Amino acid sequence: MLKVIVQAVVAGSQVVGRAFTRALQQEWAASQQAAKRQGGGKQGTKSAVADLKKGLTIQEAKQILNVSDLNDVEKIQKNYDHLFAVNEKSKGGSFYLQSKVYRAKERIDEEIQDKMQKERSQFEEEQSSPPKT
Repeated sequence: MLKVIVQAVVAGSQVVGRAFTRALQQEWAASQQAAKRQGGGKQGTKSAVADLKKGLTIQEAKQILNVSDLNDVEKIQKNYDHLFAVNEKSKGGSFYLQSKVYRAKERIDEEIQDKMQKERSQFEEEQSSPPKT
């Protein structure tokens, strides 16, 4: 009887061990893919920090506000205003959803600001370099 119990415990622990190992391998692969998608270097790190700070990726923020083009600032603002008003607590909306809409807009604004800053620094760099002859 004791032998059967020991065998069951050993078999169960082997199954759990294999499942845990497989889960770790999958998580490692997923984190590697996410790192590749973020890009390497300074820009990738900056994007990852922004994702952590706001709790949203730029893709999630675009989905929440139902926009695909970050250059269409008017549509972003229109969708934000609509979703924020619809989820007003006094109108029976959800504060949780309203805060998600707010964070999505905040994340998109940060991405637009980073993009503009990058373009500005490239422009200044081009202006400061001597003309090639």
